[in-house]
Amino acid sequence: MKLAVDAERCTGHGRCYALAPRLFDADDQGHCVLLQAEVPPAHQREARAAVANCPEDALSISDAGGSELEPRVSED
Repeated sequence: MKLAVDAERCTGHGRCYALAPRLFDADDQGHCVLLQAEVPPAHQREARAAVANCPEDALSISDAGGSELEPRVSED
């Protein structure tokens, strides 16, 4: 799984780095900074939560082939 940030859409709400601090951080203006594009299996749930909760839809996730994935978070 791979993460991407659309910097033009990000307005700095901060949900991404609050929900997935191992994957995201903030720049000096509070906008999202990607710490690692490749998501380790142990952090896929939090990556999906961050993508699903971005109010600006500035985040996306894709599979190894580049196909965009839905940011569903399983209930288990």
